[in-house]
Amino acid sequence: MPPATTRWETLTAGRSGRSYADRFARLAATGVDLHGEATFCHALVAGGSRVLDAGCGTGRVAIRLAELGHRCVGVDVDPSMLDVARDRSTAVRWVLADLAALAMPAAFAPPDDAGAPAATDGPFDLIVAAGNVIALLAPGTEAAVLHELARRLAPGGRLVAGFGLDAAHLPLPATPFGLADYDGWCAAAGLTLERRFATWQGTPFETGDGPRGRGDRPVAAPGYAVSVHRA
Repeated sequence: MPPATTRWETLTAGRSGRSYADRFARLAATGVDLHGEATFCHALVAGGSRVLDAGCGTGRVAIRLAELGHRCVGVDVDPSMLDVARDRSTAVRWVLADLAALAMPAAFAPPDDAGAPAATDGPFDLIVAAGNVIALLAPGTEAAVLHELARRLAPGGRLVAGFGLDAAHLPLPATPFGLADYDGWCAAAGLTLERRFATWQGTPFETGDGPRGRGDRPVAAPGYAVSVHRA
């Protein structure tokens, strides 16, 4: 039975790799730091750690982590994204696979991905899902994906995920779930919330019930969350 269609595939039809890469190239040309996610993850693990970039896209995070000395595997369901990633680096093992079915051979994988399941088996010291990956999974597969990722973590390993909490921070008309849902799926997979931030630069995550701003007005809840869960 083929994997369910992800929200990402619905948005892009699996043909946005080059345009996605071009967008980030334009940002880099303006001086924007494109390595916030990799810098954040690098600070959480020892040198030479094994890292899985889940939903790696064009490989921006995994390639930077490999440059920093980590042993990286990047997996994505979008072949157009992986085409760009493969062109950019041979230091990362690139795998075409659905995050909801990592344990199954990918029937749609090209011949050089014949060993895909073994490459993604782990254990990994850290798994990162950046760029709204969790929010763009196939509807109803979120809990299964988190279970698959959690069981690939080494004891004490970390799952780091960043995603938008409102339409302003998502390429979707509305958020498909909330943080309480996400934390519940993680807990069911055996993971414990270690810390949470509002940005990849480590901005504290403060809800509207937290500290108040000028005029005693509540601080607006963040529109984005970076969550660190531990096995």
